[in-house]
Amino acid sequence: MSLLPSTTEILFAIGAGDAVVGVTFECDYPEQARSRRIVSTSAMPEGLSPAGIDAFVVDAVTRGEDLYHLDAGALADLDADLVVTQDLCAVCAIDVTLVDEALAHLGCTADVLTFDPHTLDEVFASIVELGRATGHEASAQALVSGQRTRLDAVRSRVAGRRRPRVMFLEWTDPPYAPGHWIPEMISIAGGEPVLARPGAKSTRVTWESIEAAAPEVFVVAPCGFDRSGAQGIADALDLPGLVHAVDADASWARPGTRLVDGVEELAALLHGPASGLEFGA
Repeated sequence: MSLLPSTTEILFAIGAGDAVVGVTFECDYPEQARSRRIVSTSAMPEGLSPAGIDAFVVDAVTRGEDLYHLDAGALADLDADLVVTQDLCAVCAIDVTLVDEALAHLGCTADVLTFDPHTLDEVFASIVELGRATGHEASAQALVSGQRTRLDAVRSRVAGRRRPRVMFLEWTDPPYAPGHWIPEMISIAGGEPVLARPGAKSTRVTWESIEAAAPEVFVVAPCGFDRSGAQGIADALDLPGLVHAVDADASWARPGTRLVDGVEELAALLHGPASGLEFGA
């Protein structure tokens, strides 16, 4: 059972998808994952603006309330041998404490595998660990090798080029600067991440500090919004310079198999033909 969209993505990519019996409501990739039983839902009302979402999350965290509802009965009914979850961000997915409590209450003996990646290397290590835990280590190693090769190719193509200053907005109201693996991705793509904290949590910043950092490129990537939703938010902000909206869940926010896609997309945006890639290809 996978309680994290990124691990669901990884499990299918390494050939373990047939063994996945339960997923969260956010596990939308690949398409086959949508046919699995949904075992968690969000406590957040639909249709909130970015500011409304932030206010809801802050209030829930302050009150000590859970942002997700876990169907504890499903854990027993599906009788999973392995439950994959995270200890990275209580806002992004079910907190591991909630999972442990549910399993203890049910007397469930499933193994719990918890992930907490902060860098690309740690994301790749989690892919290999999932492969090892599910008997698909060889395919996991091959997947990681292929992704590292693609990253090396981007590094080579943008080497020596001028590095545009990139402001990556993980949230917009209030604005958040990037952390974890995202600054690393920007650097590999040939950009200079501004106000970023590699390997650390993303941080709330001000529009004044963003202006002072003088970014040349804005990447608008609010977590949970697809590309069209992000584009709508970007249009409303009226930002200066080059502004590019992305599907954050697809290739930035989730530590899964598509982060390399995000690097390649950004390299093509920043460096065009010099990257050896074509945006939108």
